Amino acid sequence: MKLNIENFFTSGFVFDDSQIDLKSAYQMINIALILSATAFIYGIMVNTVRDISGFVPLESFLLLMNVLMFFALRKYRSAFDKVAMIITVQCTFLLLAIIYISDPEQMKHTWIYTYPIVLLYFQKKHYGIYWFIFLLFMILIAPVQGFIEVKYSLFQVTYISVVLLVVSAIVYFYKMKMSEARDLIVEQQARFLNFNAELERQVKEKTVELVELAESLEVKVEDKIVELFQKDKLLTVQSKQAVMGEMINMIAHQWRQPLSMITLKIANYQFEQMLSKGHKMREIDKTLAQISDTIIYLSDTIDDFQTYFHPNKELSEIEVDALLQKAINFILPRVSDGAIQIIVQKSEELIIHTYINEMVQVLLNLLNNAIDALKNSTQSEPKITIYTEDKADKLLIFVKDNANGISDENVVKIFEPYFSTKGKNGTGLGLYMSQMIVQKQFHGDISVETSPEGSIFRVEILKKLYESR
Repeated sequence: MKLNIENFFTSGFVFDDSQIDLKSAYQMINIALILSATAFIYGIMVNTVRDISGFVPLESFLLLMNVLMFFALRKYRSAFDKVAMIITVQCTFLLLAIIYISDPEQMKHTWIYTYPIVLLYFQKKHYGIYWFIFLLFMILIAPVQGFIEVKYSLFQVTYISVVLLVVSAIVYFYKMKMSEARDLIVEQQARFLNFNAELERQVKEKTVELVELAESLEVKVEDKIVELFQKDKLLTVQSKQAVMGEMINMIAHQWRQPLSMITLKIANYQFEQMLSKGHKMREIDKTLAQISDTIIYLSDTIDDFQTYFHPNKELSEIEVDALLQKAINFILPRVSDGAIQIIVQKSEELIIHTYINEMVQVLLNLLNNAIDALKNSTQSEPKITIYTEDKADKLLIFVKDNANGISDENVVKIFEPYFSTKGKNGTGLGLYMSQMIVQKQFHGDISVETSPEGSIFRVEILKKLYESR
C-alpha cells in the first residue's frame, strides 16, 4: 500500500466525514504504537545499562508486538478492533506489573496516567469502564494480597489510584468537550452544506423564473414592436391623409387655370367659326396644340399625385435637382400669386438611389411649414431657399426661410407627434413623420436651426440605399 505523510497516522486508509471518530481512533492508536515502541526501546536500553534484567525480555516482547500490530493495521483494515484489544490488555497488565514488581523509587508507576487515553480511544465506553475498574481494583489490593511481595504501601497505591481517577476524569471531560466541539463543527458544516444546497435550489428556481420572465418579456417586446410598427403605419397613413387634403386643394387650384384656358380656346375657336365661313389650318393646329399641351400637363399632374400616394415603395435613381423640382411642383399653387419667392440653388449633377415618394413627402412637409410660417410673418420679401451639399456618402438638403423663426418654447417640441402651432389647421404629424422617415428609411437625421431672421431645416440622408437595409 502506498503511504504518504498525509495519511501515515491513519494507516494509509481514507475516511469520509461520517467516519471522523474512527479516523481519530486510527490516528491515536498509531501514535500510541510509535510512542510506546519508543518507550520500550528506551526502557530496554536503560534497564540493560542499569542491569535490571527482569524487564528486558518483557519490554522486548512488547516491542515486537507493537511492530507486528503497526504493520497489521496497514494491511488489514478490519484488524483495528483486535489491535485495540491487544494494546488494552498489554497496557493493563504492563501497568499492573509496574506496581507489583518495580520499586516506587524507579517512578515507573507514572506510566499509569496514560491509561485513560488508551481506554477512551481504543475501547467502547462500557468496555473501558470495566477495564478501568479492573486496573483500579488490582492496584488497591496489591499491598494486601499475599501472593506477590509488593514494595508499594497502601498509602502509595491509594494516592496513585486517586491521581489516576482525577486524570481519568480530566481526560474524559476534555474528550467529551472535544467531541461536542467536533459535533458542533460537523453540524455547522451540515447546515452550511444544506444552506448551499438550498441556495443552489433557490438560484435554480430564480434562474428558471428569470428565464421565463425573459421569455415573457421577449414576447411582450415583440408584441410591442408589432404594435409600434402598426402605429407607425397608422401615423404614416394619417400623415399622408393630412397631406392629401392639402393636395386636393392644390389640384383644384392647379387645374382651374388650365381648364379655363381649354374652355377659352374652344370658345374662341367656335366664335371665330361663327364669324367666318372658314378657318385657316395653321390657326386650327395652333389651337389644338395648345389644348393638347394643356391636357398633357394635366395628365402629368395626375401621374405625380398618383405616384405620390402609391402604397408600394421602391428604390429608384433620380437626379437631385429633379427630386427637388418634384416637391416644388406640388406646392406651386400655394405660391402662384408670387407673394412668396422660391429659390432653388442648382447643384452639380448628382444622382441618388433612394425612395423618391418618401423623400418628396419630407420635402413637402418642410416647404408647407415654411409657406405657413411666411404667411404668418411680417416679412416684406418672403422667400424660401433650397440648396444641397454633397458630403462623402451622404447628401445634405437645406430648406431655409426668412420668417420670424421658431420660439424657444416650441423648437424643443416641433418633432413630437401631434404638436402643432397651427391650431385646428395642423395635425402635428408632419415634422414627426418626416423625422421618422428620415431616421428609419433613409438612415439619416433631420434638425433645425432657428433665429429671429428665419429657420433652416437640415436633412441628412444616404446617397445610396439598399433593399437589405
